[in-house]
Amino acid sequence: MAIQRYNKYQYETSPRKLEPDYSIKKKRKVYNPTAPERKKVEKTNIKQAVMRKRDRAKIVVALVTVFVAVFTVSYRNSQIDESFAKNEELKKSYLAVEKENEQIKVDIENSLNYNNVEQQAKELLGMQKLSNKQTVYVNLPKKDYIQPATETVVIEKEEGFFAKIINKIKGVF
Repeated sequence: MAIQRYNKYQYETSPRKLEPDYSIKKKRKVYNPTAPERKKVEKTNIKQAVMRKRDRAKIVVALVTVFVAVFTVSYRNSQIDESFAKNEELKKSYLAVEKENEQIKVDIENSLNYNNVEQQAKELLGMQKLSNKQTVYVNLPKKDYIQPATETVVIEKEEGFFAKIINKIKGVF
């Protein structure tokens, strides 16, 4: 009678033992804390743990460095944008002031016209043109009021050492 291998039920009087398709080999090691193998394993485990901590620290430092670099670039770009906006505002205000200045120059040139000055003098100040009746002639005597200088002013220049000697020699002869 053929028995299926994976059948759940066993029909004979003694059940057979189901064996797995693989074999398990169990080895038991006796724990000996003084064994050199155990110390080597512990040292390598400690070294590996230290190396993992160093690797993690390197990764953290690298991430912080990248973050700082990105933050610095971003901050610099925002400063550039603010400066550019401020520069544009100043240009706009400069153009507005320059336009106003040109308009004031044109107004001044128009107001300096001779006809405008004459009209404003008549209207605002009540001035009028000079007529022959308003001319007054003044007769002055022909006497000269300037007096000639009675004293003479002599300006002496400082002479050099050699010039003084030469003048003394000329005075002797």
